[in-house]
Amino acid sequence: MERFFSKSYEDVLKQFNVSKSGLSENQVKENLDKYGYNQLTEKKKQTVMQVFLSQFKDLLVIILIIAAIISMATGNVESTLVIFAVIILNAILGTVQHFKAEQSLDSLKALSAPSAKVYRNGKKIEIQSKEIVPGDILILEAGDMVAADGRIVENFSLQVNESSLTGESESVNKFIDEIKEEEIALGDQKNMVFSGSLVTYGRALVVITGTGMNTEIGKIAHLMEETQEKQTPLQVSLDDFSKKLAIGILVVCAIVFALSLYRGVSILDSLMFAVALAVAAIPEALSSIVTIVLALGTQKMAKENAIVKKLRAVEGLGSVSVICSDKTGTLTQNKMTVKKVYFDNKLIDGEEVDLNDELGNYLISSSILCNDSTSKNGVEIGDPTEVALVNLGHKLSLDELNLRKSYGRLGELPFDSDRKLMSTLHKFDNKNLMFTKGAFDVLLDRIVKIKTSTGVREITYEDKQNIINANKQLSQSGLRVLAFAYKEFANPEFLSLEDENNYTFIGLISMIDPPREESAEAVKDCITAGIKPVMITGDHKITASAIAKQIGILRDGDRAIEGIELDKMSDDELKSNIENIAVYARVSPEHKIRIVRAWQEKDEIVAMTGDGVNDAPALKQADIGIAMGITGTEVSKDAASVILTDDNFATIVKSVANGRNIYKNIKNSIKFLLSGNTSGILSVLYTSLMALPMPFHAVHLLFINLLTDSLPAIAIGMEKSKKDLLKDKPRSRNSSILSKDFISEIAIEGLIIAVFTLFAFYMGLKTNEAVASTMAFSTLCLARLFHGFNCRGDKSIFSIGLFSNRFSWMAFGVGVLLLNLVLFVPFLQKLFEVSNLTGSQIGYIYLFAFIPTLIIQIAKVILDVIKSRKDNNINSSHEKEEVEKVA
Repeated sequence: MERFFSKSYEDVLKQFNVSKSGLSENQVKENLDKYGYNQLTEKKKQTVMQVFLSQFKDLLVIILIIAAIISMATGNVESTLVIFAVIILNAILGTVQHFKAEQSLDSLKALSAPSAKVYRNGKKIEIQSKEIVPGDILILEAGDMVAADGRIVENFSLQVNESSLTGESESVNKFIDEIKEEEIALGDQKNMVFSGSLVTYGRALVVITGTGMNTEIGKIAHLMEETQEKQTPLQVSLDDFSKKLAIGILVVCAIVFALSLYRGVSILDSLMFAVALAVAAIPEALSSIVTIVLALGTQKMAKENAIVKKLRAVEGLGSVSVICSDKTGTLTQNKMTVKKVYFDNKLIDGEEVDLNDELGNYLISSSILCNDSTSKNGVEIGDPTEVALVNLGHKLSLDELNLRKSYGRLGELPFDSDRKLMSTLHKFDNKNLMFTKGAFDVLLDRIVKIKTSTGVREITYEDKQNIINANKQLSQSGLRVLAFAYKEFANPEFLSLEDENNYTFIGLISMIDPPREESAEAVKDCITAGIKPVMITGDHKITASAIAKQIGILRDGDRAIEGIELDKMSDDELKSNIENIAVYARVSPEHKIRIVRAWQEKDEIVAMTGDGVNDAPALKQADIGIAMGITGTEVSKDAASVILTDDNFATIVKSVANGRNIYKNIKNSIKFLLSGNTSGILSVLYTSLMALPMPFHAVHLLFINLLTDSLPAIAIGMEKSKKDLLKDKPRSRNSSILSKDFISEIAIEGLIIAVFTLFAFYMGLKTNEAVASTMAFSTLCLARLFHGFNCRGDKSIFSIGLFSNRFSWMAFGVGVLLLNLVLFVPFLQKLFEVSNLTGSQIGYIYLFAFIPTLIIQIAKVILDVIKSRKDNNINSSHEKEEVEKVA
């Protein structure tokens, strides 16, 4: 975009061929044809039907559809209906989730002002904001929403809140002078105004330089259109798993089908074998169970002040390795607070001022009298800087309303962004005193005397140097400094700007938006958890660095840089330096996306916090976008996947711990489902290779996969977290759920269950095929219910706690009840194709179902003992090393 801030306003007026009286009707029409309406545009979105149909592209879903069609062709209507019901339900859930995520641009459009006041043909008129064109002369007053970007041509103490664009809550004082620098951050373009910002004070005339998509908000809208939401590691892993599983199923089904035909089995019966294998292999309930476990996780997180909009973000939080956080309100309290004060050549804490000391009383009284803010019963009205001065008075038992009533205001010179001063006249200490507060560099040159504990005297060079050194010390600590002085009048009639000179110096008051009390501990927890905390802010580098050092983000060897320095870096340079940069100051939306992408290119999983419109593209680009619920704009909330209801960085760290636990539980649930399905696959494969009858009907496997397996899998997903969960390092973006160890465990446990299922099958064959199928189905179902206890964690059930998860016992009880209903209720016997069994056969089913869990638990107990001894040996060697070091 063109750099209008570096041009004089006269040159900008010439460029658009306009005067302060505004455009003519012909010019308006020409510019409207040339630039279009002042509104944001968006790409064409998918229809509901397009999104719904896209849910059927998954290879596993296609295999299930083929299995359902084959089932229908062979007359197995129940299996067909169940399979189609599962597929359609998952497609509906996917469609709903898609449209929930597509609301960001609508909120961005809502930021536009509905109407605007402009000069056209020398007349002041009100028009719809979409009709504004470049070259229009816009009239701004306090309370107006800026309708388009523009260059200021007349300024009357204009102050604009640009927090939605820059992220900084303080209003910006505007001026009309050109800015000589060629490159400058958005927050420093103080002769410009931007669409979506709010006028908080003063008035101005502005020539419009950009409308619609050519505004700063338009750039953000464009970035959001360009930005693709990242898949969470779980999504990546599950997609990878689904593809591999689908290919494996197709290959094995084809082999089984070919073997059956080779042995002379009819085509339909061969197809039914293949369908049974496909149904046994595909974990139909997996998608639903993952969704349910994530939903339960969101409920827990909501109680801890984190509202999750997108379910997959719950697990994604647990994978985060970098957190890019805003400063204001997230790491800090978003409330200016007085820290140090300087008077009588001493620097002390603000709360240590003694009001019985005349000089201390002068300093605090002047800060409250020369002040328009109030703070009563938790309601703060006015500029945050002035409110901080009033709150200091409260801490020193000084009420602003009583003080102002006692020393009424006789006259005033309001704050002006050009003067950078404010003055008020009072009858104070039986004298007519004009108190003035303002910028240190402006006020120091106007001081001729100094008030000290020994009285008032001429200020010396040494005095000035002491004041300058105190200001430097405070500024380098990231504190904002205000200077205070007074002037005595004999008989003042009215105040004029000429009166603002020949002052007596009182002192300095410094303030800062302090860190939240819990921020330092949360940052420490991040580092323990292997997470890199990074501060990204629109504030100045000195202030940002001071806060970052205080809470532990900026450590030895780390750097702090500004957006202008970032502009000079290529993407490769940023990528190679990024691990050493802990603080980014004065940044733009493009900078934030570059930072997030650079981390992502290093295979890191990035969480990004934000509250402004400017944060929305980066929130969308990040793996996990986290918006602020209290201070956040609707745009940022819509672009994010998580919203913090307390705007607190510490809540993110809690959410990371929850996310890690949820991922661990989901992985255990997947292990439970896959090891159970593996046992079914191996059983079908074995009987096919051995030319034995089919051990299960498709409806048996659907009953296990959708009913009895679902409850234990959900119960596993509700397992409580370990206390030391944050000590584990984040897993890699590229790490798959299907690691070699994980696959080995699934295969071994599935094989053990399959062996004892086939024992039951052979025992049933002694009677007939129907009994064999019933015994195999019952043993497999019950064995998988017992197996739910094995999959609660890596350790033995005794180490985890036999009764620490009551949901596991409830799931087991319901599963056993459902199985017994199928075995003994005549109607269900017919529906699920099972035969009557004898008492001894039922006894063998329970025995064969329990033995696999007994074997697995004995193995886990042995491994627990070995690991415990290894840990004790490691700890002993560490203790020995420490003793030797001390010695």
